[in-house]
Amino acid sequence: MQQVKLISADGKLLVALSGEIDSATVDDFYAQVNAIYVHDKKDIVFDCSALTFIDSTTLGTFVKIFKHLKEDGHTFILRNVQPRIKKLFQICALDTIMEID
Repeated sequence: MQQVKLISADGKLLVALSGEIDSATVDDFYAQVNAIYVHDKKDIVFDCSALTFIDSTTLGTFVKIFKHLKEDGHTFILRNVQPRIKKLFQICALDTIMEID
C-alpha cells in the first residue's frame, strides 16, 4: 500500500511518500501528485524516507512527473531515498538528470 501526503507548501510542495508504489498503485500515485501540482504549481520535493519499494512502472511515472515539472520551469527533487531504490535510479542513469539525495 502506498501513501502520498502533502506535508508543507512553504515555497515548495513537500510530498511524503510511504509504502510501495508499483504497477498496481502507480495510477493512483500519479493522480494524487497531479492533483496536488495542478492546485499549486510549485517545485516538488518528494520525501522518500518511508518509501519501501518501486518498480519500473513507477520509475517511468517519476520521469513523466519530472518532464512535466521541467516544462513548467519547476524543480523535481527526491530526498531521503533508500539505497535499494536509489540504485534503480542509478542503473537507469536517472540520477544524472534528476536531483536525488
